[in-house]
Amino acid sequence: MSGRRSRSRQSMSPSITDEQINDLMAKLQAVLPEARLGINHRVSAARVLQETCSYLRSLHREVDDLSERLSELLAMADISGAEAAIIRSLLM
Repeated sequence: MSGRRSRSRQSMSPSITDEQINDLMAKLQAVLPEARLGINHRVSAARVLQETCSYLRSLHREVDDLSERLSELLAMADISGAEAAIIRSLLM
């Protein structure tokens, strides 16, 4: 019975075509810096996904580093507690 249930769920869920996947992969590849994928513009979907994950991790580290640096600058700056609280709330 579970086989029937899973098949009926699959038929109810909207399927995505190969053309749509290719379009989404091209869009994803377009937002990656070219240096991450090299000169060859024809790369596998797996490579695009790996590089995307790596790029997102590097962006996350950069945001963390910048947030830490900003916190350090706020601590050193002559800003009232209320102004610092506003700035911190904007960063969250």
